[in-house]
Amino acid sequence: MSVQRNTVLLSVLLLVSITSGSAFVEELDDTFMETKEPDEIWLIQFYAPWCSFCKQLDPVWHKIGSELRSLGSPIRVGKSDATANTALAKEFKVRNYPAILMLKNNVKYNYPGSRTKDGILDFADRVSGPLVRSLSSTRLFQHAINRHDVIVVYVGATSELKGNLTAAAEELIVHTYFFSASREVLPKELTLTSLPAVLLFKDGTHFIYDKEQDGELKSWIKRERFPNVFLIDSYTLYAMGESGKLVLLALLEESHLCEESLRYKHLLEKVATEHKETYNRKFYFGFMEGSGYIDGLIMGEAVVPSFIVVNLSNDGYFLPPGPIETERHLLHFLDGVLDGRVEGQGGNDFTQRVRRFVYETRMTLTPVFREAPVLGYFLIGFPLTVGCIFCYLCIKNRPTSADDYEDAPLLAPSLQRKKKLAEKKCD
Repeated sequence: MSVQRNTVLLSVLLLVSITSGSAFVEELDDTFMETKEPDEIWLIQFYAPWCSFCKQLDPVWHKIGSELRSLGSPIRVGKSDATANTALAKEFKVRNYPAILMLKNNVKYNYPGSRTKDGILDFADRVSGPLVRSLSSTRLFQHAINRHDVIVVYVGATSELKGNLTAAAEELIVHTYFFSASREVLPKELTLTSLPAVLLFKDGTHFIYDKEQDGELKSWIKRERFPNVFLIDSYTLYAMGESGKLVLLALLEESHLCEESLRYKHLLEKVATEHKETYNRKFYFGFMEGSGYIDGLIMGEAVVPSFIVVNLSNDGYFLPPGPIETERHLLHFLDGVLDGRVEGQGGNDFTQRVRRFVYETRMTLTPVFREAPVLGYFLIGFPLTVGCIFCYLCIKNRPTSADDYEDAPLLAPSLQRKKKLAEKKCD
């Protein structure tokens, strides 16, 4: 009896939790843009009923709505069935599911990160606040440094450089935080030769923007906005394509790293830290758990553990020409990538796109054939059969040359006259 009572109580608590979480997420339809208030800030998820990723995200989304409400956040959380509310989905240019974005002052900000509660909440906090936040004390500066992996700080009075930073923040606020501060707020040991200045803090150190050396400010921030060494997921790796840098990856097991994986990990950290000045402008360094994403890139099965350099700007990659046993071997590999001694593979030309399409089709259909052969043969055979029948009917119904002369007197009168003359001569 006690067990039944506990089961019923647990079911009731679970139902209450789901119901209360749902109360903080509003279902939006095609009238949303007409009925919302101009100053409202919305965090919206577009989903499709058949999308498995959307179903996985749904409980996370309700937790996000509940947490933002409990914090007293002005952000309102909504979701919309993009297959039913097509006008709203078109307004927001939704092309895949689940699509996550924020609407603030009628400006749409797309969320580019992994579908985790912490990642989405951090995005919501970043975008909902000011583009450039003020750091008024050393304590606030230290808090920002401790809380965020990467921050961009403007130091100085109002200037053209600050205007450029604000313009960059309008686009890049979805990725990182922007602050402004006076010189007194920064650590005393930090040396600035002139003001105004823009600094980027990451990996326990800082970088000072130099227009002559670094080029356009926004491009520099795009290149430097990732930590130098960190755990990389597929979303982040894809986003790195716009940085213009290459990425040295150590592919490791998803859990319980073996001794060889630990050696690869330590070797990558050592090179990234001790040779930062040499390779920082050309490379990012990171670890990736598993090889699923890289398998699709190389159209094969990557070895784990192993090293690979990827160029996400053109879907290219570089593999070590030999075993990587020592630091010297890894440095030789990186130098070979930069000076062209290591041949690049992959790419996004027409041939590679066709090969990738064939590979992805094969990888999609292989599990189907394995688990349901009849369905697999139907998926392949039915379109081919329809195509063959269509081609056969087209060929069969194609008119002959004689039929053309008889059926098209207005289009080819000279040909018909020649045909009649030939018939008279034969008679």
